[in-house]
Amino acid sequence: MKIQQKSLFIPYHTGHLHLRQIMPPQPDKNKPPILMLHGAISNGRVFYSESDKGLACYLASKGFVVYVMDIEGRGQSAPKLSRGSHLGQGEVIKEQLPLIQQYILGLHPKVSQVHWCAHSWGGVLMASALVRYGYFQRNVASFVTFGSKRRVHVNSIKKWLIIKLGWSQIAPLLAWNKGYFPADKYRFGMDNESRSSLRQSIQWVLGDWVDNDDGFDYGKAADKTIWPKTWFIAGQGDKVLGHPLDVKNMIKECKFLQPKYTLLSKKEGFKHDYDHTGMLTHKDISKDFFPSVSDWYCEFNHL
Repeated sequence: MKIQQKSLFIPYHTGHLHLRQIMPPQPDKNKPPILMLHGAISNGRVFYSESDKGLACYLASKGFVVYVMDIEGRGQSAPKLSRGSHLGQGEVIKEQLPLIQQYILGLHPKVSQVHWCAHSWGGVLMASALVRYGYFQRNVASFVTFGSKRRVHVNSIKKWLIIKLGWSQIAPLLAWNKGYFPADKYRFGMDNESRSSLRQSIQWVLGDWVDNDDGFDYGKAADKTIWPKTWFIAGQGDKVLGHPLDVKNMIKECKFLQPKYTLLSKKEGFKHDYDHTGMLTHKDISKDFFPSVSDWYCEFNHL
């Protein structure tokens, strides 16, 4: 099935947010669409490519309409990060996700819900939005995450190098000098990170789940959250950024009711012990695991 891709640009502050629309030639207008969100120092291209590779393209080839979001300053969203960039993760939770959710629902008047899917830190931002806003708890059909963790508990030399030294000390120094963290220049990630997002994510990774702007306690509010059907996916080869134990700790902290959990490992029957990005980008993942994701979404059409 030949899929179609196009870019949509939604006005936001002095620029726009980029939303990649990926769909089959004859989409089912009664199916809830899927919204995908990337993680830190990344952008939406982790889910798709111009050559129709990636999870978003795979799901579109199976009949689903998929939207991939670039948060402010990342990917094709504008303006690009610069010394004057000040928006942080709070704006993603409280402004950008609500804006994009309503925009997508406006494009699909026959549905009342959108599936949410995230990679890495995007899962934390989406979970935070679900905790904070009751209307998301009503209009999000399901929540799927790849390698998402709220805190990094696992202890290892690699954690010390990446989180304690690289992310928590070197990255802020580089961000102070440049005005933002130029992660792509130093091959630390796919895209750059604002100083605010960097500072706030460090505080959350190493501390409590409390809003950096207004003190909202997400951890406490999670007790009363009505979660949608949820699936957490971890990779056996993910040693730091989404370690399976940290993924399980996030499940406990959010207090999900009967979430599905899958470990992508050879022991569980998969071809590889997939790592943090490999669970979405490895050359074998489309045949090894993506069919299971398609099956997950198909189940909602038979309920």
